[in-house]
Amino acid sequence: MAIQGFITILLAAGFYACCAGVAGPRLNNNWVYKFRYNTEVLVDRAKGSKEGNAGYKISSDVDVNLVWRDPNSNDDQLIQLAISNVKIENVALRSAKKNILHGATAQSLLGEKRLAALERPFMVHLKNGKVSGFYCYKAEPATIKNLKRGVASLLQVQTSSGKVIENDVSGRCTVEYRAVQGKVTRTKALDTCKSMETGFTTYIQVLGVTGKSSSVTVFTLEDGFIKSAVAEETHMLAVTARRQTAAKVVSRQTLTLVKTEAGPFEASGKNAASVVKSLDEKLFAVGVTAEKVKSQCKGCQSLFEHWKAVQKQFEPDSLSKAIAPRSFLALIQSIRKASKTEILQVLKSASKTALPQVVDAVTSSQTPASLDAMLQFLNFADPKGLVLQERFLYACGFASHPNERMLQALLNISKGKIGSNDIKESVVIIMGALVKKLCQKGGCDLPTVVEVKKMILEGPDSTLVESDVQMYLLALKNSLLPEAIPLFAKYAESEIGAYCTISLTALQRYSITLITDEVKRTVNRVYHQNRRVYEKNVRAAAADVILSSNPSYMEVKNLLLSIGNLPKELNKYMVSKVKDILHFEMPASKILRQAMKDMVSHNYDRFSKVGSSSAYSGFMTGTTDAATTYSLDILYSGSGVLRRSNMNIYGTSNGALLHGLQVAIEAQGMESLIAAKPDEGEEDLESFAGMSALLFDVQLRPVTFFKGYSDLMSKMFSMSGEPMNVVKGLILLTDHSQVIQLQSGLKANAEFQGGLAIDISGGMEVSLWYRESKTSVNNRGAMVVTGNVTVDMDFVRTGMEVSFEMEASLDFITTVQFSEYPFLVCMQMDKVTFPFSEYLTKYESLPSGKNYLSHKGHKQLVPGSEFPLHQENSDMCKRVFDSDA
Repeated sequence: MAIQGFITILLAAGFYACCAGVAGPRLNNNWVYKFRYNTEVLVDRAKGSKEGNAGYKISSDVDVNLVWRDPNSNDDQLIQLAISNVKIENVALRSAKKNILHGATAQSLLGEKRLAALERPFMVHLKNGKVSGFYCYKAEPATIKNLKRGVASLLQVQTSSGKVIENDVSGRCTVEYRAVQGKVTRTKALDTCKSMETGFTTYIQVLGVTGKSSSVTVFTLEDGFIKSAVAEETHMLAVTARRQTAAKVVSRQTLTLVKTEAGPFEASGKNAASVVKSLDEKLFAVGVTAEKVKSQCKGCQSLFEHWKAVQKQFEPDSLSKAIAPRSFLALIQSIRKASKTEILQVLKSASKTALPQVVDAVTSSQTPASLDAMLQFLNFADPKGLVLQERFLYACGFASHPNERMLQALLNISKGKIGSNDIKESVVIIMGALVKKLCQKGGCDLPTVVEVKKMILEGPDSTLVESDVQMYLLALKNSLLPEAIPLFAKYAESEIGAYCTISLTALQRYSITLITDEVKRTVNRVYHQNRRVYEKNVRAAAADVILSSNPSYMEVKNLLLSIGNLPKELNKYMVSKVKDILHFEMPASKILRQAMKDMVSHNYDRFSKVGSSSAYSGFMTGTTDAATTYSLDILYSGSGVLRRSNMNIYGTSNGALLHGLQVAIEAQGMESLIAAKPDEGEEDLESFAGMSALLFDVQLRPVTFFKGYSDLMSKMFSMSGEPMNVVKGLILLTDHSQVIQLQSGLKANAEFQGGLAIDISGGMEVSLWYRESKTSVNNRGAMVVTGNVTVDMDFVRTGMEVSFEMEASLDFITTVQFSEYPFLVCMQMDKVTFPFSEYLTKYESLPSGKNYLSHKGHKQLVPGSEFPLHQENSDMCKRVFDSDA
């Protein structure tokens, strides 16, 4: 009992030490404290100077006096504040011509009613230095109430050190106080603030926006009350992959005691609320957290007017130019403010050629109205609407912040009548991509997500139709569900090569931590053909999984020992793959080097194998913010005909990885064309050639060039050499919207968007006359990224836009000449010279139409280049071009 009593005393003492000293500023009765108050907000580049800022400052006098104090607590006080002598000025020093606030008065800017509301006294209930009540007139405009809340937030201070959770104009935030000899520093952890208004951001980190914020207020106390308060709050936002594209918002507040005078006596009453009512019945408790401010746009274009002005930029001819994604981003902003009826009006008025791009924009807007408009506009039972239907589905797959409603819409489509089998496949495949995004946001247990997960997980075993099994496997590949790993391991050992390839390439996308020893044993069985003979491209895919999944010493050694006993071209591919991992310093390079010290597994006999197949990786671009790498894997059949071509582009930034692009071309059963003998395990393969694309981590529906010998022959004689389109359209890449509630009561809106106009096509030509085949992958694109930060307070608007844009193209061509043996194979990967531009725009405007605009730009040409591949390829290309000459 004595010990329990001692512990109780210690706890009580600890509580007293912790909490008894928590007190706030105390006002003296019948005094008026006269303060000078200033607040300013400015927006600029990350390293901009004050002279170049856009912004404004508000200054005024503030009178503060005690109205009531709880007789039982000196730190329970009701105080009155009155703002007067308001001035609104420009932050930067500019000539009168460029200063939109020159000669303006507070009344001319705010209007008589707003100014009267701002100067109307309001009350704050302070309890232990915290604002527990905020009283003003309900009918006052939200902007005025928020400015008053900003002043009240500067009275919130405690005189002892410690961490607390506080409510103020910014929301509910964690705050740390440090008190030293009459000075208190308040540091607000802005990332903890919970407010009424929230935004959204893109799920792809590499294409996202990073932010850094700080808020520090320094109080000087004298005679128990505030002598001065100086606050500075900074918000920095930057595009992750290019931190130069950044914007900064700075908000400052100062409250300085000028003098004290005799004031009114303290009122009597039981509590603060009753005292407020007795003094002014029109005062209501409205809460200290900022209210939402509805921005009113006078004279703004309607959606239809906007569309009429930009419709030419949505024609196919503009898709390779930067104007297309820039117009796309602007239209999305308009669509997000529009109703379903307005959106349908635009869809119905668009030309046939521009309509697919409009579908991209409407779907990418991701509002309830835009989704409803698309679902009403499209008829999935009509097989003729395939192009528009697929554009809608792909835009859903690329959605920056999808919700359950979008997934439910696709699920409803899949259950209804669909006129095209291609669309049926795309619906299911894209549902897999939405499941992944929703699960990433913590929505894996949402009812619709659970239903779709069940459907695609049970799908492969529920049908014997080969195309349907592939459809479900591709949907699972998009979903990246951990529960799908056993399914992929099962289908990796299938007798059907397409199932094996999809499953193995899907396993390669998972985190290494999810690839169990059992899965590794399955993949090794496929590569080493322990149970059945597999096609070469299946074994190559299995090798890729082994080498990218933290392989053991024995796995690597067995893989090396297999070289020399593989089919000729697979031998050459594996030698190239090992060399590529070593030269590019991939994760498996360390264990490979250890295994290669054994001369049995690494010797001239194994590593001198000849052939045309290859694997090569390299850097495309590299900056301090981001790096882009590429890889090209080519596998040929023993007869020299292309079996698999796989091009990948990856982006890395700040530790995040993005699989930006994968274009895989596969061909089989082509040996009959040149009277060659098929490789082992490929004797009975049907003639086939097709292409599969993965774009920004989303697997798209594969495209077939031809299937079957008769289809092959008919297309060969009608082949024009024109590439077949794989994906074409406008994609919303970066999508970040954020409301920045400043402690001053002002509010900034930040919008960062990135748009891409893309055209990926591929083709395959075979000429029996010239004994030559050529495969090509053509990538054309234009990209625009914009960041816009605006502080809009109805009476004055200020902000800035930072942006960059570029137009680029990348071609990958493989030429095979089989007029002699061994065949000549030449691979080329070319980037043409392209323009790159950066822009900075700062603006200020008044409702009257008076405005200030500063616009700067910088343009440069990025030189083109042919990306290097291995030396053997360079030598072979010389021979190919010499023979052409």
